[in-house]
Amino acid sequence: MSDRNQVKSNPSAGKPKKKPGGQGQGNSRGQQQGRKEQRPARIRTPRELALDTLVKVAETGAYSNLQLNRVLQDAQLQRADAALVTELVYGTIQRQLTLDHWLGKFASKGLRKLEPWVHQLLRMSAYQLLYLDRIPAHAAVNEAVTIAKRRGHQGISGMVNGILRSIDRNRAELTVDAIHDKNPALQIAVRHSYPEWLVERWVQTYGADIAEAICAAGNEPPHASIRVNPLRATKAEALAMLTEQGGEAETSKLAPAGIVVRRGGNLADTAGFREGLWTMQDESSMLVAEVVAPKAGMQVLDCCAAPGGKTTHMAEQMGGKGKVYANDLHPHKRQLIVDQAVRLGLQNIEAITEDAGELGNRFAPASMDAVLLDAPCSGFGVIRRKPEIKWTKTAGDVGEIAAIQRRLLQAVAGLVKPGGTLVYSTCTIETAENEAQVNAFLQDHPEYELDAAWPEEAIQPLLERGVVDEASFRGMAQILPYHFGSDGFFIARLRKRS
Repeated sequence: MSDRNQVKSNPSAGKPKKKPGGQGQGNSRGQQQGRKEQRPARIRTPRELALDTLVKVAETGAYSNLQLNRVLQDAQLQRADAALVTELVYGTIQRQLTLDHWLGKFASKGLRKLEPWVHQLLRMSAYQLLYLDRIPAHAAVNEAVTIAKRRGHQGISGMVNGILRSIDRNRAELTVDAIHDKNPALQIAVRHSYPEWLVERWVQTYGADIAEAICAAGNEPPHASIRVNPLRATKAEALAMLTEQGGEAETSKLAPAGIVVRRGGNLADTAGFREGLWTMQDESSMLVAEVVAPKAGMQVLDCCAAPGGKTTHMAEQMGGKGKVYANDLHPHKRQLIVDQAVRLGLQNIEAITEDAGELGNRFAPASMDAVLLDAPCSGFGVIRRKPEIKWTKTAGDVGEIAAIQRRLLQAVAGLVKPGGTLVYSTCTIETAENEAQVNAFLQDHPEYELDAAWPEEAIQPLLERGVVDEASFRGMAQILPYHFGSDGFFIARLRKRS
């Protein structure tokens, strides 16, 4: 996994300590006797920072990426240390069920009665032993014991030492292939660390083999990708810049405007980004605007737009001509869209703040050539980026989110001109939020039909990979995380009958 941030620290002060005052040094207040000195706080190690983040995410339900960014912004870390913290946080959350399966074999009193920080310490340390070959076993074990002594007592440190050394001795036997169960969903769940209820849904929808491929792909680190701004650079120019900077990059096999960067450092801290030559965006997400395919001079509405990736992509496709209305519910997110538009030199974007369900009251009926509803969703397609999603979401959440999606689709349907385009997309792989949602909408809105006339550049990669079949393609596609190593995404293009 990649290093997300390099930031400077702001160490907090320790408890003040009085200076000893000597005889004959004066009696006035404010002199030596009343002075206090500040003792710098002890700098925490990368493993301690990772542990603090894991505990916070587990106890408060914080998003791992946001909590991790806060921790890194407050710490003075070299790039390698920041990368280690990032790896430990994401990897431990991703693999926690599998790690518990193995830890349980050596914890004589079980794991349920452990204090949360002890449980997370054991998981994090076992992750290093079993998944990170580059970290010496003694380093993982010794620092875990040191942390246990510092935060707990000798009994805890002894238990931590014993469990981790047992795992280290038995590493050859602790492999996912050794995990078997007659229930395929449970076997996949434990092997790849997913909740059983979720795996069961995917087995029912896609079959056991594909469900396992989905789960395995969700544990892989995401690769970086950028979308080139055609108003300021060509893909060839962007590739040359990245190569000159020592990066390894290649043209995306999925997204026409995309470049996959295997090694390139912090892409937001580059001249190419600052000068608006490119935007960081996942390849699957890039495909959405390609399917909308807006033309110069059109009136386009992006209903749930922040932080503005798809908005700016559509504005670029339109050559800066026409208008893209970029809506978001939250005022502070509106500024993210504005900042993106300014950086990319796009003057055909108008950022607005509104409940997407009320957009029908803001715009005239049949006033838009194209409407994009990138709807709120369960997010199961981006688990590799936000691994806690699989532990915090429930089956009930899927039903509640689907109801919101249905309301939003109904609310914006009337804004599309006859002959215009409505694109519905999500970053999930749940049929209840995707195919079933579109089919229900079509039943309620006979004025709409699925539109299979996707641009050639958008559909061809899906045909070549077998994601869709040319003979049966109707206008909607489900990209799974293992298809291209990108996010799981659903895209449906609908046309309003003339």
